[in-house]
Amino acid sequence: MTFIMGISTAVIFGGGLTEGASGVSKKDILIGSAGDKLTESVADKLPFVKQWRSIGAETGSKTGEPVVNDVYISEERLLDVSERSLSSAVNFAKAVNSFDKSYGGTLYFAAIPTSTGIYGDNLPSYLSSVTEKQLTDRLYDEIDGNIRKIDAYTILKMLSENYICCRSDTKWTSYGAYCVYRTVIQKLGFIPISYDKYTIRHVTDNYHGNLYSRTGYMESKADILDIYEYNDGTEIIECVGTDYDGVSKDIGLYDIDAVESGNPYNLYLGEPMAFIKIRTTVNNEKSLLVIGDETADCFIPFLTKHYSEIAFISADRCGENIKEYVDTDLYEQAVFLVGLDYITEKY
Repeated sequence: MTFIMGISTAVIFGGGLTEGASGVSKKDILIGSAGDKLTESVADKLPFVKQWRSIGAETGSKTGEPVVNDVYISEERLLDVSERSLSSAVNFAKAVNSFDKSYGGTLYFAAIPTSTGIYGDNLPSYLSSVTEKQLTDRLYDEIDGNIRKIDAYTILKMLSENYICCRSDTKWTSYGAYCVYRTVIQKLGFIPISYDKYTIRHVTDNYHGNLYSRTGYMESKADILDIYEYNDGTEIIECVGTDYDGVSKDIGLYDIDAVESGNPYNLYLGEPMAFIKIRTTVNNEKSLLVIGDETADCFIPFLTKHYSEIAFISADRCGENIKEYVDTDLYEQAVFLVGLDYITEKY
């Protein structure tokens, strides 16, 4: 894997797959034993996979072996139990340190735990591997001391009795993002907006996330996607997304239509882009660069009340071409905000 400006480049090749050629049987799909043979995207193209997954999930949960495609099924939520390695933390820390050496401003770092990191304490011992707390500790130990670290894990863990993580997805909820925002924005030099000033709009209460997609477990609890609105007079002047092919278009902080699409989480910032530039009416001439994965999507809107300009670089899509999208030295502050699942999958 090559690290350029602290971002990794990943290439995925797709193609046709038949049962005989792959060595994957319907039984493999049913009980989730084909994890190393079959990617989720390819599996979804095979006939009846979603039906088989659903049957497998229901069967497993009722026979005392509630694991399907590396997802543990409990009454309350779905949890990702994929294998993790401390080497991922080491490799990603090297990428962050490399970026910092070429960046002239102040760099902050926050690794965001998944739902497994917050609620995985009671998983059966045979599913225990490297914990997200161990990953976080190793990651922060490896990151250079001049980078300002923000402990999102402890913040969320202390609030675990609240609705801070999705039940059917690895990601946090908007409320979880808000709880971390309060700390991040103070580290960046601002006073956070208090919770009672927001009007919270429940856009949908029927969101089924990435863990549901991997299991098809019909009895899993759906999630709520929220928008936090605060009318302080601040307006968005410009919100432009640029994809890896260089094509730019006007977008919004929210895409309501996405809720009825195949990927409802695109409610936040719309379809994935390599680079998003946001300009606001905040009159302080302060600028911020955010480097993150999909985890950061619902976090970005909270920042728009504090900065004249925000640039959001997708760690997943920009790869080695980061300088084609933004001159990082134009931003006096930068934040890495990434999910631990991104780190373990990509590094």
